[in-house]
Parts: sequence; C-alpha cells; structure tokens
Amino acid sequence: MRYWARLRWAAVALLVAASPTRAHALDLPSPFVQEVLIKSILVTLNDAVASDNFTVLHAKISKPFRDQFPPEKLRAVFKDLIEKHAVFDAIVANPVIPDEDAKIDDKGVLRLKGHFDTTPKKVKYQLGFIPSDGQWKLSGITIDIE
Repeated sequence: MRYWARLRWAAVALLVAASPTRAHALDLPSPFVQEVLIKSILVTLNDAVASDNFTVLHAKISKPFRDQFPPEKLRAVFKDLIEKHAVFDAIVANPVIPDEDAKIDDKGVLRLKGHFDTTPKKVKYQLGFIPSDGQWKLSGITIDIE
C-alpha cells in the first residue's frame, strides 16, 4: 500500500562549474515554462521512485549531473523515498506556488523554489537547472514532503 510519508529529504549536488556553456546561457523562462520544468522533473522523480527505475530520470538531467550520478547512484540518493513508498504525483493537478522569484544566479543556474499545497502533505521543492544540450536541465534538487 502506498502512502504519504513524512519525509524531510534533501539530496544531490549542484554541479555548476565555470564552463563555456555560460556564454550560451538561456534566458529566464516564462512562468509557464517554469511550471513545465518543475512538474516534469518532479513527476519523473515520482515515477522513478514508484517503479524503482531511475533510467528515465537520469536521461532528463544535465550532462554534468548524469556523469556524476548514474541511475544506480540516483537510486541510492533517493533510497529513502523508495523505502517509504513516497507518492507525490498529485502535484500535476495543483498550481505551483513560488516561495521565491525565479532567478538565474551568478553561476548561470536557474533557481526555482516553491511548493504545492497538496493534501494530506505539502510538497516543497528547490530545483537548479543549467543549460545542457540547448535546454534547461536539472543540476540539483531538494524535495521535502511534510
């Protein structure tokens, strides 16, 4: 049986080294695109946790992140979510509630921080995206389900 677990989980390195990709930085995405980025990556994470298969999540993250975190290492990072059978796919039916304005920091990382007012537990996120393969791709994640 799946249930909402009380989790305080934070994981994953933000991998942003100074690199030539900064010269090809992407503009701040629109609120609609931000919502797509947020929901897409969190639903992919939810599916990876539910299926205990991290290959699709691995394919969707930035190249530096992929190089440092193969699917098996991603599984180890998210082991607590797997063991607790965390389910947070209800986010797709709820609006994104930003806790901070979206910004691109001095290292070129798009920072998105907010939450979903889901029940019975609130899903909070902090996401970092970097330009990779001409798109914003995940470079760091923190998720709290409380």
